Amino acid sequence: MNTKELAAAVDTRRTFAIISHPDAGKTTITEQMLLFGGVVRQAGTVKARKSGNFAKSDWMEIEKKRGISVTSSVMQFDYDGKRINILDTPGHEDFSEDTYRTLMAVDSAVMVIDSAKGIEPQTKKLFQICKMRGIPIFTFMNKLDRDGREPLDLLNEVEEVLGIETYPMNWPIGMGKGLKGLYDRYNHRVELYHNEAHGETFLPLDQDGKLDPSVELTKDSIYRDTLDDMELIEEAGNAFDEDKVAAGEMTPVFFGSALTNFGVETFLKTYLKYAPKPSTHQTRDDQVVQPTDEQFSGFVFKIQANMNPNHRDRIAFVRICSGEFDRGMDVVLQRTGKKMRLNNSTQFMADTRETVETAVAGDIVGLYDTGNFQIGDTIYTGKHAVQFEKLPQFTPELFMRVTAKNVMKQKSFHKGIEQLVQEGAVQLYTSYSTGDYILGAVGQLQFEVFKFRMQNEYNSEVVMEPMGNKTARWIDPEQLDEKMSSSRNLLVKDRAGKPLFLFENAFAERWFADKYPDVKLTAKL
Repeated sequence: MNTKELAAAVDTRRTFAIISHPDAGKTTITEQMLLFGGVVRQAGTVKARKSGNFAKSDWMEIEKKRGISVTSSVMQFDYDGKRINILDTPGHEDFSEDTYRTLMAVDSAVMVIDSAKGIEPQTKKLFQICKMRGIPIFTFMNKLDRDGREPLDLLNEVEEVLGIETYPMNWPIGMGKGLKGLYDRYNHRVELYHNEAHGETFLPLDQDGKLDPSVELTKDSIYRDTLDDMELIEEAGNAFDEDKVAAGEMTPVFFGSALTNFGVETFLKTYLKYAPKPSTHQTRDDQVVQPTDEQFSGFVFKIQANMNPNHRDRIAFVRICSGEFDRGMDVVLQRTGKKMRLNNSTQFMADTRETVETAVAGDIVGLYDTGNFQIGDTIYTGKHAVQFEKLPQFTPELFMRVTAKNVMKQKSFHKGIEQLVQEGAVQLYTSYSTGDYILGAVGQLQFEVFKFRMQNEYNSEVVMEPMGNKTARWIDPEQLDEKMSSSRNLLVKDRAGKPLFLFENAFAERWFADKYPDVKLTAKL
């Protein structure tokens, strides 16, 4: 591509993550968007286990069994002249590390909120990461087909709890069994709920913001209540400010029901008008990389093993930050300084994929990997080295000893551990004295997923012995004396061979600090 063609291609890209608390409907809304993009013909809800219709974005076997997302999925489709990359993140808090890294690879976020429950703890955590990055946030108040909280209460809660201004783009006319439609403030119309029998789905509003008096809905008290709410919002609510939306200081709010596919397409069309195209990225030496730079660059934000168990594959997910990707191109892996050829590349529709020949800034591509890549790696072309900012890493708090149940299957045991640890959901340590494997994780569910995948993907049953909560603290190898270790502070090595102590509790850590006042311990490397 020449410079003009590259700029035009980048201009069409929209890359966003969908964030929410578990069970707010995040995966369902993703499915409906894929439906509009013509990627799937039928959106199977996450809970439709009996019918065998599993969420297209939940490709992992354990996700299908539990009906939850435990890993970030990447899906791409074209809609309304735009090429859209959706990253569907795990809602469960035990997988927040995967979600946090994913949020480093997007230009905006869609926050899905259950209209009956409002802001839930995980929503708040993920929102704070978006706020920290200053990325635009668009809110979808879901499950309008069920009885929920008053819309004004929901808006107030978003403003007070999350500290962001709201601007309702539409407003519910009733809810639950009494749901009649949406008062579409932005498009100046009413969107009727399930109006197949009556033909028209969208009814225009007059210059005063009202329906034609001949419309049946105008005789309903719910419609009149909605007009009262809209009058209040027009007088006392925030004015729409595109600059504030772009800066992540105001969130456009949409109401709807992902399950019944109501209000989702209206949301998608409006979102695409205001969602940002690919933005600049900062390097570690404070350089700014423009998406339209000729030099190709990107970073690995996720590694996933066994997306296709039949082929035992391992894929590194790369966010392209600048330039054009061409299959077969030579790049430099910044961490090692080595050149490598990118022959095997793919783009995703969850569990299906196709070889990608070209891609540009904003796109997410998968690179088949034999162990070359690590999370956070930068790849680039050209003479000028590029290294993007470090991705967030969490220090584990829960620990387990792990051994193979069948000592005759050590090979598959070691291979499984090596590949799953490289994904970053669990971290591996080895005991200094015995060489035992110890796993660390942020949450209990990560261990359950690890055990399930070891058995199902590597045919290796494992025995896991809980060690409880520990505090991990690294020590300078030059200050280390193995005699410092005790039953209260277990000495282990991380994957890079660096020593650290796992302290039983805060008391044990204080005792160590008093005994060895000159020894410096750090919470992170």
